[in-house]
Amino acid sequence: MSATSESIGRMIRDARTSRDWSQKRLAEELGTAQSAVHRIEAGQQNLSLSMINRLAEALEMPLIQTATQGSMNFEIQGPTTLSGEIDVRTSKNAAMAVLCASLLNHGRTVLRGIARIEEVDRINEVLTSIGVKLTWIGEGNDLEIIRPEHLKPDHIDERAARRTRSILMFLGPLLHEFDDFKLPYAGGCDLGARTVHPHMSALSKMGLTVTATDRNYQAKVVRDVSDARQITLIERGDTVTENAIMAAARTPGVTTLRNASGNYMVQDLCFFLERLGVRIDGIGTTTLTIHGVETINTDVEYYISEDPIEAMSLLTAGIVTRSEITVRRCPVEFLDVEFAVLDEMGQVFEFSEEYTSHNGKTRLVDVTVKPSDLHAPLDKIHPMPFPGLNIDNLPFFAVICATATGQSVIYDWVYDNRAIHLSKLSELGANIQLMDAHRLLIIGPTAWRGRQIDSPPALRPAVCVLLAALAARGTTNLMDVYVINRGYEDLPHRLNKLGANINVFWGDPPTDD
Repeated sequence: MSATSESIGRMIRDARTSRDWSQKRLAEELGTAQSAVHRIEAGQQNLSLSMINRLAEALEMPLIQTATQGSMNFEIQGPTTLSGEIDVRTSKNAAMAVLCASLLNHGRTVLRGIARIEEVDRINEVLTSIGVKLTWIGEGNDLEIIRPEHLKPDHIDERAARRTRSILMFLGPLLHEFDDFKLPYAGGCDLGARTVHPHMSALSKMGLTVTATDRNYQAKVVRDVSDARQITLIERGDTVTENAIMAAARTPGVTTLRNASGNYMVQDLCFFLERLGVRIDGIGTTTLTIHGVETINTDVEYYISEDPIEAMSLLTAGIVTRSEITVRRCPVEFLDVEFAVLDEMGQVFEFSEEYTSHNGKTRLVDVTVKPSDLHAPLDKIHPMPFPGLNIDNLPFFAVICATATGQSVIYDWVYDNRAIHLSKLSELGANIQLMDAHRLLIIGPTAWRGRQIDSPPALRPAVCVLLAALAARGTTNLMDVYVINRGYEDLPHRLNKLGANINVFWGDPPTDD
């Protein structure tokens, strides 16, 4: 027995009409746009868990929750040839950082164009639980944030907090508010041992000490009263850099942060803090100088910039299906090395002139990928800190190399398990050998074939399996896709607009009966 997007949509439509509600009325109850309700009822919207719960509550219809119990799954019919144009949406990782940074501001914050994804829903549940008022406004992708005078971390939603690693980025903002507080252990993707030690090392220079208990991080703060401080990060990580920036933003005086990440989400955070009156020198470099302020009380609107990882996902969809598509609004500064590697492999592109994102800072281009005969790269493909090849874009080269002629090596030196998760591509026909926990040997080209497969428990490998399934002959049932919904907004419907054939279902795979 299974439920599909279409059957759920009909159920919602019938429940709405039985209450004599318009689509506009239901949209108001859900805090979303009327167009989103129309897509939901037409079976063209990928429903998140939080949206399912909101629908059931608004319509007083627990049957919706019953029908969608168990995992959400994708049925993918292939092989697919895509065509058309698609826009890159805003960055999940930047949104998470800026949402956490909104706690620094006692004024009204409006974030424009924020993604409606599971990861954002989880952090919003955490924010709401500690007293922050959140309201979706506009067309349902703008978020108004009003924090209370006093936050309540002792009321934190532990279940939501444990499902997102971004909870770690509450340390930087909260150390300004409390002498002691606790946070639940961080969750997120299964990518092996992702130590929190770099966070503790950096924040200790700001007076924060953390003790790990059975279920929580117990934090204590001794105020730093010096006029200047220098911090060298022991790891050039994105979230540790963001945490240190947020800690420095409201610590009066000058903080010099060395070995900092210059990656896209860090830059977005810095641009946002600049709008709040915090001066930051060296944005995009490995040395940041933050001129902290004691208080922030500013009404601010900020546009999150476009996501280079989603851009790479969409470009990969065109590459592996040998299609011609145009991916608009690609943040080129964070894709330069990826384009250089693909060019070396024989991929043909066309680029538009550059233009600027809504944040007034990020450089964008429209990129058209052409069907190309790829060959394996001469050297291994490996990530590096910005401005190198992005660690989160590395997995897409596994599926790309599987379509190329020759022998490729993917070296993921950062995560312990991701190479293991990527080896799941072999279940769709790829010739992949796991050399060790960090290295894959891939021999192409691949004759992809569809089958039923469990989604890997990590976001990018899971999307790679989905993209390979687009090129596969026959039907692929990709089971339990929650991890994809954590990082992508309505990906099946958006790919379907380009010509893909992806259906969402709950329960057992659909049959022809």
